Amino acid sequence: MVTTETSSGGVHVAQTQPAESSAPERLDVVVIGGGQAGLAMGYHLARRGLRFVILEANEVVGASWRLRWDSLRLFTPAAVDGLPGMRFPAGRFTYPTKDQMADYLEQYAATSQLPVRTSVTVDALRHDEDGQGYVVTAGLRRWLAQQVVLATGSYAEPKVPAFAGELDPGILQLHSSEYRNPAQLRPGGVLVVGASNSGAEIACDVARDHPTWLSGRDPGHIPIDNDGLAIRLFGPLFWVLQTYVLTIRTPFGRKARPIIRGRGGPLIRAKPAQLAAAGVERLLARTVGVRDGRPLLEDGQVLDVANVIWATGFQHALPWIDLPIERDGDWPREVRGVIPSAPGLYVVGLPFQYAGSSSLVGGVGRDAAYLAGVIAARARLGVPA
Repeated sequence: MVTTETSSGGVHVAQTQPAESSAPERLDVVVIGGGQAGLAMGYHLARRGLRFVILEANEVVGASWRLRWDSLRLFTPAAVDGLPGMRFPAGRFTYPTKDQMADYLEQYAATSQLPVRTSVTVDALRHDEDGQGYVVTAGLRRWLAQQVVLATGSYAEPKVPAFAGELDPGILQLHSSEYRNPAQLRPGGVLVVGASNSGAEIACDVARDHPTWLSGRDPGHIPIDNDGLAIRLFGPLFWVLQTYVLTIRTPFGRKARPIIRGRGGPLIRAKPAQLAAAGVERLLARTVGVRDGRPLLEDGQVLDVANVIWATGFQHALPWIDLPIERDGDWPREVRGVIPSAPGLYVVGLPFQYAGSSSLVGGVGRDAAYLAGVIAARARLGVPA
């Protein structure tokens, strides 16, 4: 065994890594993904007394948050940003930065003594030889378990339209997952494609130093300032709405679910007024192709820009899953995270998995608790270990 001590943001976490070996490790559950969804899942599995491991591709817990753009802050206040068993250590009405969230997740894993294995990139998930359980592989390492939880969020594989390859090579292209700050960009204009929350916030950020256009449909916006006094009065109401009203059990939730999954939610912080104040030129026409090496909008307009940032979301697919999972379009077919087409396989942390808050830090714990109960019940039925 090799023990390393890592540090990020002043928090020290001892993480134990097994030496590379072809001998499989047998467990009750393997959790793939060590972000907020995986950690919440681990908390509830530990309370059920199950033997499990959490596999995280990054070198340290919380690294995925540190790799996001520099000015990012959470949309939800610290009062609802805690995982099960540990409140977020900040003022109730403050909005944590990405690094504060990364620090919190690292501290959470250490405090909860969760068995996180870092620097483990899973390259295959398939049925075991008997077809009753699963084998997870990462290089020479293998884990055998009757049950596996996919806690990889929205299956984060950047999605960019095929015509992006036709743009002039002199135009710098970044996916939103690659954007950090305006210093990365070339002198000249910036087109941000995709007008949901990430695209709108990035557009405001780059507009400080570059002429900026934001292309995409209008997703709507919440009617109050996310950083103003009114949010302190009405914010709890919004949280109740997206946690207890907008669920798969209510007509409102069932109607909202495909919209939120397909298009994203309404703008929260960078709304039309904020975009205009930042100097962002809002284009409601979508970017649909390329003409003479330049981005082409559906209204025929061609933009002469030096940079394009694709805030176009992610592919909801994991190519290393070698299982015949039934799908609903881009999504695995699941019921509250249970995947019926692959008994013993689960998913947690998806947008609107059960409620509007399912993919948020403060909402994922409820879904994790439900799945831990399902997993423990299946284990008690005597499924071979």
